[in-house]
Amino acid sequence: MKVQVPVLVALTLLLGCGAAPEETEVPAIDEGPSLEEIVAEAVADAMSDPMRPEADLADDANRKPGEVLLFFGIAPGMRVLDLLAGGGYYTEILSKIVGGEGSVIFHNNEPYRASLGDALAERTAEGRLSNVSSLDVEVDDLSLEPGEFDAVVFVLGFHDLYYAAEDGSWPDIDETALLATLYEALAPGGVFGVVDHAAMAGADPEASGSGPHRIDEAVVRRDAETAGFVLEASSSILRNPDDDLTIVVFDDSIRRRSDRFVLRFRKPA
Repeated sequence: MKVQVPVLVALTLLLGCGAAPEETEVPAIDEGPSLEEIVAEAVADAMSDPMRPEADLADDANRKPGEVLLFFGIAPGMRVLDLLAGGGYYTEILSKIVGGEGSVIFHNNEPYRASLGDALAERTAEGRLSNVSSLDVEVDDLSLEPGEFDAVVFVLGFHDLYYAAEDGSWPDIDETALLATLYEALAPGGVFGVVDHAAMAGADPEASGSGPHRIDEAVVRRDAETAGFVLEASSSILRNPDDDLTIVVFDDSIRRRSDRFVLRFRKPA
């Protein structure tokens, strides 16, 4: 597109000439791709990377990570904390999206790490995720710098904040303290993205977290907003109306197909 703009000729004005200003065609400035286009391209490239493990690819259809991370707005250059990241399925994709100018912290606590065997070492072997750093520490012991991250991604772990293991195999977690820590660690305007298995409305989080490993979406919203986060949007990407919200999420009848909510919170700028 070209636009007509008046060009004032300073010399003409200085000489007192009464000629009218000329008009000339000035090419429109090419501002390049929008932020949304940049993010979409980065996510698409990450998802199609030929180095992604086959086991990860097999999970994509049910987990839809590309759509989830696009919804969260994860972009090149971001500093991201993948909280209770498990085997690193999301860590791998995050690493490729943020690229060499960004970084990802791959966090796990001792129970998570102990259950994963060699999976973590294999994922980061030979420097294949060079912008990823591992952080193995209990949730209550997280020590993060103020404004350290542009985004925190918490996938399928919020219900574990309320999980109570009678045998002590899972630590009691102070969810209020954790959310305060995450809020402080996010830069102003930073994103807190949450995905979790949905429980029935009004379900007690300790009961649903310890039983079917689910949580009422309203509890997540309440806790995050109490910590200061603002709910910006929710998505139906992973909703499944055929899930009755009571089945244990590891049951083969619902595994990887549970009804899951996706929430994007933001720390006010």
